[in-house]
Amino acid sequence: MTEHEDQQRAAQHPVSTTEEAASLKLFVVLSKAYKNIMDRAVKDMKRHGLSPSEFTILEVLYNKGRFPLQQIGEKILITSGSVTYNIDKLEKRELLRRVPSPSDRRVIYAEITDQGRELFDTIFPEHAAEVHRIMSGLSAEETETASALLKKLGKGVAERG
Repeated sequence: MTEHEDQQRAAQHPVSTTEEAASLKLFVVLSKAYKNIMDRAVKDMKRHGLSPSEFTILEVLYNKGRFPLQQIGEKILITSGSVTYNIDKLEKRELLRRVPSPSDRRVIYAEITDQGRELFDTIFPEHAAEVHRIMSGLSAEETETASALLKKLGKGVAERG
């Protein structure tokens, strides 16, 4: 799009305030950054033979230990049907197992197996290094500031419903 076309479009769709314009710009920049970051991270996950959902389920179990199946979807932001499908696939590959709760028959836990732990002992440090490389456009201080600001933004959105 040429500068003249940008000006014409802006004239047809005026933004009422400078704050609104800044918010829209942040939305676009954040969306593009998220897409680029996730594209690279997903490529790395797939390099290890795991879908993003499979990888994040194993990551939760690797870092948190035994975890209720019902809560995994909330933790990694996928639907319960998708959790079940991915748990089934990971169980078939013997990377995790289902463990009934000894105190509540309604609760079933997912637990990483020794084979799953061995796999993640190898691939998680590589993935963490790749994520660090992806984020290397910011200094450590900028990363902390960006994290704090995005956390504040997310909490504000959640509070306003």
